[in-house]
Amino acid sequence: MPLPVPKKKYDRLRVLLIEARETAGLTQVQLAEKLRRPQSFVSKIERGLRRVDLLEFLEIAKVMGLDAAEFLDKLERPK
Repeated sequence: MPLPVPKKKYDRLRVLLIEARETAGLTQVQLAEKLRRPQSFVSKIERGLRRVDLLEFLEIAKVMGLDAAEFLDKLERPK
């Protein structure tokens, strides 16, 4: 059985992903198109209705032009 993900940390991940998308100048629709997924995929992630696995995160980071390691460092830093 997988370990539970701490809610506060996952909420921070969602906020950082939203900020990164907006900084990249992308709408949910545009990001979804780059990912070849429906817009609801992005929406559900951003609303916390769907979790992102590692491979999905790496794909999202790549299409948004993010350095995945830097992003994860930011996630680990205190607010």
